[in-house]
Amino acid sequence: MSSSLIRRACAVALLVTSTLAPAAVSAVAAAPPGAPGPEPRRAVQARLLGEKTVPYKLAFQGTTVGGLSGIDRDRCTGEYVLISDDRSFLQPARFYTARLDVDAGGVHAVDFTGTRPLLQPDGSVYPSPALGDGKAIDPEEIRVDPLRCRYWWGQEGDRPAVAGAPVIQPSVEIADPDGAHRGRFRLPENYAITPDRGPRRNQAVEALTFGARGTVVTSAVEGPLVQDGPVPDVHQGALVRVTRQTRDGRVLGQFAYPIEKIFAESDPSSPWGPDTGVPSILAFPDDPERYLVLERTWVAGSGYKIRLYDTTTRGATDVRAVDSLADRPVVPMRKRLVADFHTLGLSTVDNTEGMTWGPVLPSGERSLILVSDDNFDQEAVTQFVALALR
Repeated sequence: MSSSLIRRACAVALLVTSTLAPAAVSAVAAAPPGAPGPEPRRAVQARLLGEKTVPYKLAFQGTTVGGLSGIDRDRCTGEYVLISDDRSFLQPARFYTARLDVDAGGVHAVDFTGTRPLLQPDGSVYPSPALGDGKAIDPEEIRVDPLRCRYWWGQEGDRPAVAGAPVIQPSVEIADPDGAHRGRFRLPENYAITPDRGPRRNQAVEALTFGARGTVVTSAVEGPLVQDGPVPDVHQGALVRVTRQTRDGRVLGQFAYPIEKIFAESDPSSPWGPDTGVPSILAFPDDPERYLVLERTWVAGSGYKIRLYDTTTRGATDVRAVDSLADRPVVPMRKRLVADFHTLGLSTVDNTEGMTWGPVLPSGERSLILVSDDNFDQEAVTQFVALALR
């Protein structure tokens, strides 16, 4: 989750082209952490269809719309489901349903149709972190199970910044469309927060996707695990873990995804350091080893940089048994740039965190719908963006 103390960046228009294709790569190679694999070859193109901004702190059914960090389409209703990252500070942690009018002509309307609180196993709402009872959550991602149309939602938990505060483990919860709790997905062991291992604070599970017709669940941590080395800086990137699992939690493979270095130096007068990571991952419908990965970076004085990559686990080293990626030669996931949001012609580039597939267009292109998290900050926006990919 990025600081809300930002100045938003401007955008210029440009069509962006990238490529990606399967290639045979050795499973282990003497490459430094974060070094890219061989260049992919299959072309992917992205162009802007349009955008729509939701009013700041829109009041809807007794709640404040904002903090939208994840989006997915519910095939059982045809509507979209969005999760708010309000940790029960304003209202109980919740999700929204909405109808989106998106076609080749752009984003014509965003109409919210409902909202429900996310419920604990005992049927109660999640409490505010201010209570300090260790039961709070940090909702960041939501996906609709393509087999049962239940909602799987990810939350980052909390590695406390102060001694004595409770540790809240990251998790993926399962809910009915009315918000009722129906279970929990078993995450890999190295996603757990321990004193010297696991996700950093605010850099745990933000990315989740179903693939292979709903039989494979893929997740990514937002930033490098503590044991995997330092966070990115202006000189070098870092490796974050992406894990493929069966629906019952059996690990099929874990891979190192290389995130970019920080794009600019921070304003020295700002108390906030740069923030970067992977807030969303999305499986390609026809290739279980291929994903779109969203990278989101914020730098004080420079604003946001949002980039979308086409990537694959094919040929990457399986690192599930590797305790630390620091200085370990592995072949990371290969990636190619699909879009830098500053080149799309958007009215503003903000804290984009969620994405999902939209309708297939008459041109044969597949639409991609993204949403930004305004952090309930008047200087930010809740922005829906539609791209066409081919």
